[in-house]
This record gives sequence, C-alpha cells and structure tokens, in this order.
Amino acid sequence: MGWLGKVTLALVLLALMPAPRATAQTLADTLVAAYRNSDLLEQNRALLRAADEDLFQAQSRLLPIVNFISRASASEQRIETPGLPTVTNSSARLNFSLAAEITLVDFGRGRLAIDFAREQVFSARAGLIVIEQRVLLQAVQAYLNVISERDTVALRRANMALIQQELDAARQRFELGDSTRTDVAIAEARLAAAQSALAAAEGDLAVAREDFRLAVGIYPENLRQPPRLPRLPASLSAAQAQARRQHPAILQAQHQVTAADLMVESARAGRLGSVTGEVSAGMVGERGRTVRDVSGSITWAVPLYDGGRLNSSERQAVARREAERASLNQQVASVLQAVGTNWAQLEVARARLAASALQIEAAQTAYDAVRAEAELGARTTLDVLNAEQELLDARSARIAASAGVQLAAYALLQATGQMTVEALNLGIPTYDVEAYAAGFRRPQASRGRSEQGDRLDRIMGRHGSGATAGSGGLNLGP
Repeated sequence: MGWLGKVTLALVLLALMPAPRATAQTLADTLVAAYRNSDLLEQNRALLRAADEDLFQAQSRLLPIVNFISRASASEQRIETPGLPTVTNSSARLNFSLAAEITLVDFGRGRLAIDFAREQVFSARAGLIVIEQRVLLQAVQAYLNVISERDTVALRRANMALIQQELDAARQRFELGDSTRTDVAIAEARLAAAQSALAAAEGDLAVAREDFRLAVGIYPENLRQPPRLPRLPASLSAAQAQARRQHPAILQAQHQVTAADLMVESARAGRLGSVTGEVSAGMVGERGRTVRDVSGSITWAVPLYDGGRLNSSERQAVARREAERASLNQQVASVLQAVGTNWAQLEVARARLAASALQIEAAQTAYDAVRAEAELGARTTLDVLNAEQELLDARSARIAASAGVQLAAYALLQATGQMTVEALNLGIPTYDVEAYAAGFRRPQASRGRSEQGDRLDRIMGRHGSGATAGSGGLNLGP
C-alpha cells in the first residue's frame, strides 16, 4: 500500500472512531472548585492574616523601642552698637543620639494584650470555617438546582412530545368522525400550556446555571447525578452533641468570650500604671569639639485622677463581657435549633421521596389504563390528558423530593459543623492557617489556649458535653 493509501485509511479510521465523551462533573468536583474559586473565602483569609498581624504587634509592645535621632542646627547673631564695629557670632551644631525605651512593668497588661490578640486569631480561624461551610453548602445547593432544572426540562420536553401525539391522535379521530372538535381544542390548549411550561423550565435552568457560576466560579458542564448521601449522625441527640462540641460558630463565640474576659482584666490593671526605662547615648559636635553623653532613667507613672476614664473603661469592658456571654448562649441555642430543624427536614424529605415513588407507580398505572380505555372509546381525550398531567406532577414531585433529601443532608452536616473540605474528605490541600504567622510567632504564641481560655471550659459546662456521634468520616463517592 502506497503512502497515499495509508493516509487515506488512517483518515477513514479516525473518522469512524467515536468522539470522546466529555468528563462528567461530580459533586466533589463542584465542591473543590467552589473552595478554590471563592472570593469570600479569600477575603476572610486576608482578614485572618490581619488578625495575625495584631498578635505580632501585641508581642512587639513588650520589646524595646530604639530610635536613631539626628539633628543639625546653625545660627548667626549680629550685634550692632553705635560707634563700635558690628560683631557677628555664628555657630553650627550636629547632634547624633540613640534612644531606647522599654516597658519594664505594666502589671500584666502587655501579656493580656497578647492573649487577647491570640484569642482574636482563634476566633478569626473559626470564622473562616463558618464561611467555608457556607460556601460549600451554597455550592451543593447550586449543583442540585442545576440538576433539578435540567431534569425538569427533559421531563417537560417528553411531556410536550406526548401531548403532541395525543393531539395528532385527536385530529385523526376527528377526521374519521370518532371525536368532536372539542377534543382537538382541548389537546391544542394542553400543548400550548406544555410549550409555555417548557420555556419557563428552560429559563429556570439558565438562571440556575448563572447561580452555579456565582457559587462555584465556573459554569456547570455535564453534571453527574448526586452521589449517595454522606454519613450522618445516628440520632438527633448525637447530632446536637457533635454540633455543641465542633461547630465553628460556637468555637468563635467561645473565643470572643475569652477575649472579653481579658479586656476586663486589662482595664483593671490600668489603675496600676506602668514602669518604663529609657537609655540614650548621644554625640554633639560644635566648633570643632565633640561632646558625648549617656543617660538613663526609670519612670513609674500611676494615674491619680483621669476624670473617671478608667472606671468607665472597666464598666464598659464588663458590659461587653456580659454581651459576649449572652451571645455565646444564643449561638449555642441557635446551632442546636438548626440541627433539630434540619434533622426534621431530612426526615420529611425522605418521606416525600418515598411517597413520590408510590405516586409515580400509581399514576403510571392509571395513565396506562385510561389510555387503553380511550383507544376502545370508553375514555375521552380529556381523560387521557388529565391522567398524563397526574403522571407529570408525580414525576416533578420526585425530582423536587430527591433534591430535597440531598440538600437536607448537607444542611444537617453544616448544622453539625461537618460541612468542610477536611470532613468531606475531598482530598485537596486546604488553606494553612498557621503558615502566615509561622515566620514571626514567638514560642509562647504557639500555645493552644490562654489561661482565660481554659476558664471558658467551666463556663461551657452548663451546656453539657452530650453524647458522642460515632458517624466517622464522610464519603462523597458515587
């Protein structure tokens, strides 16, 4: 075979090869894309880095401050006396000095400021997880909406094709004299309604695609049907216990309470003033001579009268602490309420899904029977169309119920604090909250909690630890 024949054969074989199918996009792919593309997450990561800088600044206040000071001056003086020559005096001075100042004793306010900044960092980290959960749940909702609208469009198209068949059959029967013009008009009206419903469904699908783009950062392409449900707690009490222990919103509120406790202690310590030390060394050059000097001082400043500012600051700190404690209690109640609500919604969604399956089975049986009776003349076109509408409604209900079960399951995960990349086992690198501050953190800043944070465990004792949820990891496999 010559080269031309070989090329021709290769082109023919290439043409006969099936076109490669587009890779299906799974729910896990969607969640990964949402995590990587979220500007909201990026915004809160930047806020976390800003909180890390507050901690570094608080640590730096305990260290000496050294300033280099340079000053140059020149002056000229003219003395004019009647009958005497004018006298001109000029001088130039160059001054260099180093001044160091350090707070020797601040009665704990510096350490309290560091602990306060650390608690704010921990609070920001928990807040970042709150945002992560929100972003991932919105991605799940967008994913399910696109699939539901896509299935609805397919159902509406099949429905319109079926009604078109009924219309053609009605027209044939009318031409043969087996039916009236009324049957044809009814079928035409139903076909127009089906076309309108299809147009609305296609519009809803276009809107769902745009919502998906906003939530995930990309447009949906060939979405695969949702996987089996993730692992969930075995009972409502186990779910609430898990949420009480692990929900990031509760952890965030706990750190805010601890920070408020620290502010109260800092306000009380302000009454004792502070002891500062200062050392300076300088050199002055003037008229060819050099003068060197070294000086040092220690100052203890105690506020004796400040117009009530310190008292007001302490009362303000106490009031804010009370507000944060109330906010913590409210946050715990809100989380437990969300768990209970989503648990009930999941049960309802499962019941609706089971009922929709029975509804479809019964509606299909009724439709087949009515259509068979219509072919024998025992039923009218209207009866057939009504039965077909019942079947359409049942299938639409199943689409909504199936999406409702999935969404309720992931909403329950969010309510228990498990709607995260790590808990869902998505297998991608996550944002390292320690990396940014690792370069400047002092050793004592790496402690997990402050002394005030340990006290918070006693505060949370009133809420109880609850039962243990033994659900283990989550699985997003098909």
